Order: sequence, then C-alpha cells, then structure tokens
Amino acid sequence: MADNQIRVITQDFVNVNITSSGKNDSCCIERRFQKGITIADLKGKLELLTGGNASTMKIELYSKENVLVGKLDNDQALLGSYPVEDGMRFHVVDTFLLRNELEDLAKVEKFEMSLEDYSKRTDTVRSFLERNKLGKFNEEEMKRREEEKRKEEEADEAAAKAAKIGDRCEVRVPGQPVRRATIMFIGNVEFKQGWWIGVKYDEPLGKNDG
Repeated sequence: MADNQIRVITQDFVNVNITSSGKNDSCCIERRFQKGITIADLKGKLELLTGGNASTMKIELYSKENVLVGKLDNDQALLGSYPVEDGMRFHVVDTFLLRNELEDLAKVEKFEMSLEDYSKRTDTVRSFLERNKLGKFNEEEMKRREEEKRKEEEADEAAAKAAKIGDRCEVRVPGQPVRRATIMFIGNVEFKQGWWIGVKYDEPLGKNDG
C-alpha cells in the first residue's frame, strides 16, 4: 500500500441501547446490529423490538452521555455511515406508538356504580328480568332446577357407592372403542363438584398412559 493511501477500519457490528416513545425511557433494550444494513432495514428490525411501524418511525441517535448526536433520517444510507459507536442509544419516536398509548383502554377511568344504585335503575337487564320474572327471578323455575339438580346428585352418589375400588368395569365413550379398566378411586375431587370414579385402563391408553 502506498504511503499516501489511508484506510479506516472499523468493526462490522455495533452494540446499542434502544428506547421508544410512549414507553418509559429508562427501559432499554440492548441489541447488536451490523453496520452494513440500511436504515430502512434497521427500522424493520426495530419494529419487532418496539412494536412501532417502520413507515412512521424516526430514529434519534444519542451519545453515551445522553446527548443528541443526530437523526438517522436517510432510509437508503448504511448504518455505518452515521457516527454510531458501542454504548450509544437509538430512541425511536413513533406517532403509531404514541397513538396506541392514547388508545390504551386500561388507562381510561372506569365508570363504577354501586349494586344499590344499579338495582334502582329501570333500564337494565336486571330490571327487565325482574319485571318479567325470568331467570333467577322466577321462583318456581329456580325451585324446579334445584330439585332436578338434587335428584341428579343423589343418583350419582348412589351409583358411586354401589361400586367398589378394585371392581372391574368397561368404559364406553362415543366414537372410541370399549376399554376395560379397574376402579382405583371413588369420591369427591377439588376441581369439580359431584362424585367421581377414577379407573386404570388395562392398556396404556388415554391421559397419563391410562
């Protein structure tokens, strides 16, 4: 190489921190990017990291001392053409993100009403059901349902008590072959009301290998 030729050699990758508008700036994401990518490609990668939109985002470059160095505003330029170094920060300013922040319903104050005030209103579903004696406001219907439920529970209990642990049985499920099994459990469970019978299949079929 001739003495009058000068070559500047820099690393191919750069490690930077990333923040975005509409979020807490103190929350940084650290990522490594190749200096040979275009700013347009960089925006595509930042979409996945910030939830922004490449077509609306603008990227600000900050130094390690948190001083604004400039903006990465040329989509066709290479990242390495900007004075970006390890430890600097990309701040994504995006109207798409800001709009979503404003539309976040979780931050909208909710309208609340006491049960007493709600019961006094005449334009609610509750008042309609009450006037027309429907659902839980129909005493006869509720009594009939409770009686049916009681009879079903009694029948289930009687059937369960008629069986014994160790008894042989067959399990019939629509669309599946008949399976032979041994009763291993009879009683109540925590996850659902009623009487349950647990069986062990002769062959390793079903959940937990039978």
